[in-house]
Amino acid sequence: MVRFGLRDTVLRHIEENRSIYIFTTVLFLIGIVFGAIVVNSLSLTQKHDLYKYLSQFFGQVSEGQVANSSEMFTQSFAHYAKYFGLMWILGLSIIGLPIILILLFLKGVVVGFTVGFLVNQMGMAGFFLSFVSIMPQNFILVPAFVIVGTASVSFCLKMIRQQFMKKSNVPIFPQFIKYSLLILCVGAALAFASGFEAYISPTLMKFVIDYTM
Repeated sequence: MVRFGLRDTVLRHIEENRSIYIFTTVLFLIGIVFGAIVVNSLSLTQKHDLYKYLSQFFGQVSEGQVANSSEMFTQSFAHYAKYFGLMWILGLSIIGLPIILILLFLKGVVVGFTVGFLVNQMGMAGFFLSFVSIMPQNFILVPAFVIVGTASVSFCLKMIRQQFMKKSNVPIFPQFIKYSLLILCVGAALAFASGFEAYISPTLMKFVIDYTM
C-alpha cells in the first residue's frame, strides 16, 4: 500500500509539473551544449594552461597521490549539498526564480565544458576519463539537479500566485512541507554520487591513465 501510495504521489508530482520538467531539462541540455562550444572558443594559451594543470593532476592520480577518500567524500557531499540548499532557499523567494534557472544552466555548462575539454585535448583517452570520472555520478546528479530545480521553480511560482493572485486559496505551509521533504529525499542521492566520486572514480581514473596515456 505504501509503495503504491508513493508511486501515485511521484506520478502526480510529475504530471503537475510536466511543463516545468521539460523546460528545466531542455535548459540543462542547452547548458551542456554551450559548455562544449565554449571549449572551442578558448585560446591556445588557455587550453595549454588548463591541460598542464590536468596533466599534473592525472600524474598525481597515477602515482596514487590523491586526497584521502573520506575527505573527498566530505568535500564532494558538502559542495553538492550547498548547491541544493541554495536552490531550496531561492525557491522560497519570489525573486529567486531567474537565479534557479541560471544555476541549472551553469551546472550544465560545467558538465559540457569538462567533458568537451577532455575529449578535445586527449581524444579517446579523454573520453574514457570523462566516462569513468564524470559521467557515472552525473547519472545521479543530473536527474537530481533537474528534480530540485523543477521543485524550486514550482514552489517559487506558487509563492508568486499566492502573493499576486488573490484567487489562490491553497494553503502555502503544506506545500512548503512537501517541497522541503522532496529536496531532502533527492538530497539523499548525493551520498551515492559523492561516494562514487570519492571511493571509486580515483581507482577507475588510475586504471584508464595507466593503460591509455
